[in-house]
Amino acid sequence: MPIHALERLTGILRPGLAAALLGLLSIGVVFSQPAADPAALARKTLDSLLGQNYADFAALASPQLKTNMNEQAFGKLGTQIKSWGAVAKIGEPVVEQMGPTTVVTIPVSFAEKNIKARMAVNTAGQVSVLYLIPGEAPWVRPAYSKPDAFAERAVTFGEGEWKLPGTLAVPNGAGPFPAVLLVQDFGPKDRDDSHAIVTKPFRDLSDGLASRGVVVLRYEKRIRQYADRMAGKPFTPGDETVDDAVAALAFLRTQSAVDPKRVYVVGHGLGGYLAPRIAAEDGKLAGMVIMAANQRPLEDAMFDLLRAVGAKGQQLDQLKAAVARVKSLESGDVDAPSLLGLPAVYWLDLKGYDPAAEAKKLAVPILIQYGERDFQVPKVDFDLWKSGLAGRANVTVRSYPTLNHTFVAGTGPSSEKEYEQPGHVAPEVLEDLAKFVGK
Repeated sequence: MPIHALERLTGILRPGLAAALLGLLSIGVVFSQPAADPAALARKTLDSLLGQNYADFAALASPQLKTNMNEQAFGKLGTQIKSWGAVAKIGEPVVEQMGPTTVVTIPVSFAEKNIKARMAVNTAGQVSVLYLIPGEAPWVRPAYSKPDAFAERAVTFGEGEWKLPGTLAVPNGAGPFPAVLLVQDFGPKDRDDSHAIVTKPFRDLSDGLASRGVVVLRYEKRIRQYADRMAGKPFTPGDETVDDAVAALAFLRTQSAVDPKRVYVVGHGLGGYLAPRIAAEDGKLAGMVIMAANQRPLEDAMFDLLRAVGAKGQQLDQLKAAVARVKSLESGDVDAPSLLGLPAVYWLDLKGYDPAAEAKKLAVPILIQYGERDFQVPKVDFDLWKSGLAGRANVTVRSYPTLNHTFVAGTGPSSEKEYEQPGHVAPEVLEDLAKFVGK
């Protein structure tokens, strides 16, 4: 379970928890056609945000964005922005066409932080999506990356409207090689499973494993690549993660460099939580790796995380009520309002899901990895994975005392701020993964 616990999987983050949730605010609606001058409109919207002029902001925003970003939420975000210090520089807008949507990105440098303001603009001359992300940080290869030992290439897999782009890392030399599919954490994650932009655990793992003779596929999640199509529409864990992972595994087996009998799935966070479903639907895996995944029901993990990052008082009471409502959902409630940022059909699909019990039904070897400094997934979940799979001879568990949720080493209590510091997946995690896949 990631820090973006209230993030709708269309790229939407509920207002009000931005300070606790990495400073990322994302409000989304269904996209429409681009406006005539989206760059100018985006700059005016940014100016209204920086100047805390809600009247101007509301005049530029779509009706749904105004509903999601009310005046109170606007003010809270403004308070957070002020904590970054004075504005030092506003860069030139970068305009991208994404199907019928125009996306404008404007870099902003503050005294204490660099961010990018990203907005989607429709033909009505309205901003329909607004979110802030940390400024880009250059990724530096970890010591275990040997770029001369492998080559990367861009690939596309899947069929129809949900084709997804990815990166395939292939070791040099004669194959076939074992292969690993990396399945991301919760939310609209990129192929690197980036946390606060700086921390890129899947890029680390891909380089490290490919350097050791393993083919690795990582890809953009559907809810990121097709946020415009999915915004405001009901979806299930299958739509969000499982279906695309199964398609990616099938694609991997078609690659000439891959030994189709030695294909593994590695799931981080939500990807690990859903890994037993992926394995069951695929039916051909050589093994499964579960990294930093909750074992308890998702709604319970969400509640504990939000309480840990500061939810209290009325907000905590509302969260308790939402969790209770999730647990009371019945099959006829498919059209019920969203709860904890997710549609009712998502929760209904997970009703009764016990990932350890499902994993125990599978014959494949399993590796479970957990960082003991993980503030997002508490140790109780790791212990439940162990007890739920007790008695299985082909289950390996590894716990790392100094590592956090992204398996980066540190000292003292971990927090979301730690993700903003450069770091790499620890070598011992890579070593255990490599051994598990026979390399």
